[in-house]
Amino acid sequence: MSDTTARRQVAMVMDLNKCLGCQTCTVACKKLWNRDTGADYVYWNSVETMPGQGYPRRWEETGGRDSGGRVKRGEVPSLESDYGRAWKFNHGDVMRSDSRRGDTWLRPDGDPKWGPNWDEDLGAGTYPEDNHYFYLPRICNHCTHPACLDACPRSAIEKRDQDGIVLVDQDRCHGYRFCVEACPYKKVYFDTERQVANKCIFCMPRVEGGVAPACARQCPGRLRFVGYLDDEKGPIHKLVHQWKVALPLHPEFGLEPNVFYVPPMSPSAMDENGRPTGQPRIPIATLEGLFGPRVREASATLEAERERRKRGEPSELMDLLIAYDWNECFRLGAGGEAWPRDGRA
Repeated sequence: MSDTTARRQVAMVMDLNKCLGCQTCTVACKKLWNRDTGADYVYWNSVETMPGQGYPRRWEETGGRDSGGRVKRGEVPSLESDYGRAWKFNHGDVMRSDSRRGDTWLRPDGDPKWGPNWDEDLGAGTYPEDNHYFYLPRICNHCTHPACLDACPRSAIEKRDQDGIVLVDQDRCHGYRFCVEACPYKKVYFDTERQVANKCIFCMPRVEGGVAPACARQCPGRLRFVGYLDDEKGPIHKLVHQWKVALPLHPEFGLEPNVFYVPPMSPSAMDENGRPTGQPRIPIATLEGLFGPRVREASATLEAERERRKRGEPSELMDLLIAYDWNECFRLGAGGEAWPRDGRA
């Protein structure tokens, strides 16, 4: 494992209790960064329904590091069966049909077998007793020890010292796809036209100009917080290190990701008569599988602070997560201050 610790590390926290699954973040990122022909299937930002197979399909099963810290040989997902092409719809047939007959419905052309958000909103459990799902937005984690960097034989991937953002030097990249293979989060992609790797750059040009990343700035749910891990007055440090309610995704992969999640608080399951049982609908095992054993402690803290607020007592944590002022979600100025309140997108 190479020593890639940055002098400062920019990070993101996403509060899963506030994600609407609206895909505004996905659209904002897609329109801004990867509209090239060879990247038509690429989503640097994706929002997945959990429990679910994710994007690409089965991404949790391959890649990462072994117990000795060495990069494991993973898999390159299949474009057709794991990513899936975005399909076209029969808009023309619907527009030409007689709406009074109601015999022509909007549906995909052909017979697609998989694609982005194929299992959206499916979830798990039995209706109405314990059915459940929640949304999991994902970007590149800009890991402290990136497997993609270690796997590249061309030294085409770097981790910037000033902010920890992980970037691909496409002039050096020869398209071997070892980075795609090694990343356990499968957030490195391959441009099929230009034959080079590409990935989320944490909106690096925007960050350098004092503007929030597009996915965070455009989020209507105010669920994304952005800042430096060492800024003790900022939301990232408070949520990750002070309150310890923001957890990395799959910490067992050993990469020390710098995107963190506030786990979802589960509603009560119901009995056969529709009465609350007091047991969570989302099994704790599901959350532990994503965020590790610390999720129990984080969930207990969230529940306790919510109860404090219900009793009319103050709660710094609840105030922070509610995000009354979206400007306070972003602290990336040179001195750690919030970004200018000038409404820039």
